[in-house]
Amino acid sequence: MAEENKLTIEESLEKLDEIVSRMEDPEISLEDSFKLYENGIQKLKECSEMIDAVEKQVMKLTEDGGLTPLDE
Repeated sequence: MAEENKLTIEESLEKLDEIVSRMEDPEISLEDSFKLYENGIQKLKECSEMIDAVEKQVMKLTEDGGLTPLDE
């Protein structure tokens, strides 16, 4: 996925919410439900990766708010 097309964490979570809402529709076909499930799993993986990246950045912060060198 190109960097300029990448969604924010918030946008990705909104997409996940939409997917869940669509899957809860009792009129949805099994095939469509499975496609939504696959999309949801992919979106969940992307969210997890973005959250992990943010957590790593936060862990690098020092008490004064600066970033520590990568080798520390």
